[in-house]
Amino acid sequence: MTTFLRNILLSAVVASTSLSAQAQAPLTEIKVSYQPALYWALPFYVATEKNWWAELGLKPVFSIFPAGVPQMAASAAKSWDVGATGSVPAVLGHVRFGIKTIGLTNDESDANALMVSKAVADQITKNPASMKGQTILLTSNSTGDFAVQSCLKKYGLTKQDVMMKNMGQAEIISALASGGANLAGLWAPNTYAVEEKAGAVQLCSGKDGGAIVPGALIARGEYAEQKPEEVAKFLSVYLRAWSWMNANRPEAIAMMRKFYEQGGVNITDASLQKEFAKRPTFNLEQQLARMDRSRGSSDMDAWFGEISTFMRGTGAINTVPQGSEYITDAYMKRVNADPKLREFANRTK
Repeated sequence: MTTFLRNILLSAVVASTSLSAQAQAPLTEIKVSYQPALYWALPFYVATEKNWWAELGLKPVFSIFPAGVPQMAASAAKSWDVGATGSVPAVLGHVRFGIKTIGLTNDESDANALMVSKAVADQITKNPASMKGQTILLTSNSTGDFAVQSCLKKYGLTKQDVMMKNMGQAEIISALASGGANLAGLWAPNTYAVEEKAGAVQLCSGKDGGAIVPGALIARGEYAEQKPEEVAKFLSVYLRAWSWMNANRPEAIAMMRKFYEQGGVNITDASLQKEFAKRPTFNLEQQLARMDRSRGSSDMDAWFGEISTFMRGTGAINTVPQGSEYITDAYMKRVNADPKLREFANRTK
């Protein structure tokens, strides 16, 4: 055997051994929190079905919560490391538990809405001011609450002009479907569910009311400081899921249907299509642009500042925190600076 052939065989053995070692390397556990059957949580399901976590050496352990407030409270026990939530609980999480906002899940301004029952839809649509004195069911201190108050403002009303009753989303859906309520604040896909099953009508979305409602990617402050590489990998996986879904819509819709059904949400394909149509997402470049503070405050600082002002008005927080206290682009920049993570985040296959 010539020296040349011997070296080739030796190189092949070394390469094979290296690949085998990588394949057998233990995965790093990362605890991921979210709320089920929601558009912005779909990337976690897709990435798991596609086994993309393991490609970056991660093993996700999921914690699922019915709403953002208990999700934030669970961070105190370190039951999760990273995740996604609404903008209202993200701010609350910062104020109470030091949670960091590390990116955007989607723009859900058009997905949080004030819904009207079929029985009074014509009356209120023609004269929104007739809502004065009526009861609106909503989930307090939520993006739905924020959207409803933005809508009231659009029609020249305030929360003092109506009676707001705090209820969970499932209870609100039941009340609308049974005729026990006429006005409600809901978010998608619950909005579609009441349209399809109860004949409810969307009167006004947060977008209609001039509100910007961002969704938040989050991390426990302590974990993010100690495990920045894992946080960057988490972001890369999440972004890849959106990159793939936006390039492969039919398969993404099919996966969304399964994910929603697992969470007890059954809506038509037309409504599933609305989720993608009405809720813009952000790729890596767009994430960095929305977090850019080179000219002062960022877009995200402004958006979350409006959310914080609303929360101070509800008494949920005492002061409005500066965006720079909890919104950080450090981990998104880490993804962008790493050729492997950057390519992974933008991959559409």
